Amino acid sequence: MKNTEMLKKNYEFKNVLTKGKYYSGKKIEAFITKNKKQNNLLGLAIGVKRGKAYIRNRIKRLLRENYNKLEEKIEKGNSIVFLCKKEENLKEITYKEIEEDMKKIFQKAKILKEE
Repeated sequence: MKNTEMLKKNYEFKNVLTKGKYYSGKKIEAFITKNKKQNNLLGLAIGVKRGKAYIRNRIKRLLRENYNKLEEKIEKGNSIVFLCKKEENLKEITYKEIEEDMKKIFQKAKILKEE
């Protein structure tokens, strides 16, 4: 996460969720919008009702790890918020599923650099 800062404030999340464009995968959802900074802003939001803390933290770790893997290929200047779909069972989500979803979302959003 060299070129990425985390979103922490409530108004930062609200800004991305209201003004951002919605993209959906099988297990995760993303809101992406442009920002005026030289780096990306990343937010991870998993609701308290979705499960106990260790389950929510596991999903956040998986999301962060997959993002780190793709970070070099993502264009700079974007604010990204990832959410988990409500109907998904968080205990059964795997690293590979999140990786596939994240690649599809970034390709749909056209922020993945060409190799």
